[in-house]
Amino acid sequence: MDRLNPNSRKDAFGSKINRTHVPVLAYGIPWLSILLGSLAPLLPVIAPAPVMPPFAFIMLVAWQLVRPGILPLWAGLPLGLFDDLYSGQPIGSAVVLFSCALLATDLFEGRFPYRNFLLNWFNAAVLVTIYVALATLFSGAKLTILQMTVMLPQVFLSIAVFPLAAWLVAMLDRLRLMRLRRVG
Repeated sequence: MDRLNPNSRKDAFGSKINRTHVPVLAYGIPWLSILLGSLAPLLPVIAPAPVMPPFAFIMLVAWQLVRPGILPLWAGLPLGLFDDLYSGQPIGSAVVLFSCALLATDLFEGRFPYRNFLLNWFNAAVLVTIYVALATLFSGAKLTILQMTVMLPQVFLSIAVFPLAAWLVAMLDRLRLMRLRRVG
């Protein structure tokens, strides 16, 4: 007996027979990618001014914009605490900023459920700019004109890195949804 459709047991994520999603991958990859972004300040980059983008925040925003609802709203607390421990910011600053960003993107998702990449990029640019400015204030630095001009390269680099982060999130999402052989 011939099958009518040779691809009936396959989809974009692979074979469906004896394959299933792995819960550790499905739930752990978004969290792990943001936690790895928090470890970016440990990279040996020597610069006279802050130029390193906040990779953990960019990954958080990218996950929330590319795959809305994948992270619960309370995820800002543990992710922000981990980021505060490794970024050198006062404890609680990233907790507040991550939580506010999750709330803002959730409100944005409710207001604009159908959007394109440029609108997501604009949203990420606004969130990253606010994040860098408020993180500077939380660190105890005074916002002077000179301080704002020193922050501009970090803001511009963060905005420029967002498309790469969104692409990385899309690739990690494909890995997250990949079906693996079920044993037993």
